[in-house]
Amino acid sequence: MGFHEVRFPADLSFGSTGGPERRTEVVTLTNGFEERNTPWSQSRHRYDAGVGMRSLDDIATLIAFFEARQGQLYGFRWKDWSDFKSCAPSETPGFADQEIGIGDGETTEFALRKTYRSGGFTYARDITKPVESTVLVGISDEEQVLGVHYTVDLARGLVIFSEAPDPGHAVTAGFEFDVPVRFGTDAITTSVANFQAGEVPSVPVVEIRV
Repeated sequence: MGFHEVRFPADLSFGSTGGPERRTEVVTLTNGFEERNTPWSQSRHRYDAGVGMRSLDDIATLIAFFEARQGQLYGFRWKDWSDFKSCAPSETPGFADQEIGIGDGETTEFALRKTYRSGGFTYARDITKPVESTVLVGISDEEQVLGVHYTVDLARGLVIFSEAPDPGHAVTAGFEFDVPVRFGTDAITTSVANFQAGEVPSVPVVEIRV
């Protein structure tokens, strides 16, 4: 699958709409009870990039980005302004934000993830596209040094240690991240007259697995 490690212009995605989507299969039984199941272990995010267009120059930037990706052919990075940090939106990421694993003395690679909690239940989201220079890592409440103790695979969302963390030691991380997406259409229809009248094109963007 083709993927370009380039981010959709963040100033244009700022005004977009979208969020997580789930797929739930619901079967109503003859007694009125329901059985519910899902084939998805992870949610899938959808957005509309057209809503963020504010000028004809923005439209031109959108079309250039679309053409460079060849429509739906190549994936790219997307900044979801409502959820792009390992911490709360108003806070600054820290190395202890998210637990991403427990040392066993052998494992040197740990995948980034973000855990969502509500009412005693949790959901762990895979983070595959961290933002460069934002990943902070700790082991047992001690911050590690990038380039000395660990490196980061920005294309796969992996923290790679030079030496495996000791058994039982918690590995934590803080970061900013992008969502891997592709355009959800092979055509963008625009009209200068309609745009100037307040209408914006619909440009669907959908999350992909990488």
